[in-house]
Amino acid sequence: MRLTISHTTRYYYEEPVHYALQQLRLTPKSRAGQKIVEWDIDIDGGTKQLEYDDQHNNHVSLIGFDDGRTEVTIRCNGVVETTDMSGIIGTHGGFAPLWLFMRPTPLTRAGNNVRKLVKAAGGDFEGDIERLHALSSTIAETVTYEIGTSHSATTAEESLDAGHGVCQDHAHIFIAAARSMGYPARYVSGYLLMDDRIDQDASHAWAEAHIDGVGWVGFDISNGISPDERYVRVATGLDYFEAAPVSGMRLGHGDESMVVSLQVQQ
Repeated sequence: MRLTISHTTRYYYEEPVHYALQQLRLTPKSRAGQKIVEWDIDIDGGTKQLEYDDQHNNHVSLIGFDDGRTEVTIRCNGVVETTDMSGIIGTHGGFAPLWLFMRPTPLTRAGNNVRKLVKAAGGDFEGDIERLHALSSTIAETVTYEIGTSHSATTAEESLDAGHGVCQDHAHIFIAAARSMGYPARYVSGYLLMDDRIDQDASHAWAEAHIDGVGWVGFDISNGISPDERYVRVATGLDYFEAAPVSGMRLGHGDESMVVSLQVQQ
């Protein structure tokens, strides 16, 4: 499938910004089942300082804001060819060793809620993939998808306490639970072609677990499936903060607001 993506992020500041650096993880990965045909990032109000691949093989662009700006726009446009791999990414790659994906982070630390969830998912399965799909289903049943009920720093334990959240929260819970079950796991940020619309509210997130003899396998907990040709993988990490589309810092006072426009179409 050939997917065309247009993703625009506009930042507005109450007062002029005199210094800011932002890391952009907005370039899709070229890996199994996914090929970049073309991809451009244009910045209005800033300048690209350098580019590099981080420890997760995410392509990162570091941008600096022009002095005195009150509005900065980041535009991504491109075409990506995808193939349905039934969620299987395969062999581990990147600079980060596989054992690193067993390490908990503040967002994915397993507590009593995660341990209860793992127990509720059961343990009598034919194999690892069936077991992890059962975990995914249990999370979706336990934590209702509801927009506006969490934020970027909401932890897996907090989401289970609340009983609702979004795709980011589902992914963090899955990662925490999978690691507690002995599977290396990671967070994935990317795009999803919706069946009923072109305009999207936001980018998407899901999780991947590493299974011996199979490699990395994706699980979209919010939609109850493994990613197919409608999905575009952009960045991966131990949690959201390592795979965030945009992250960084700025000096100055005043509030910041953001408006996102995203279209994904075949």
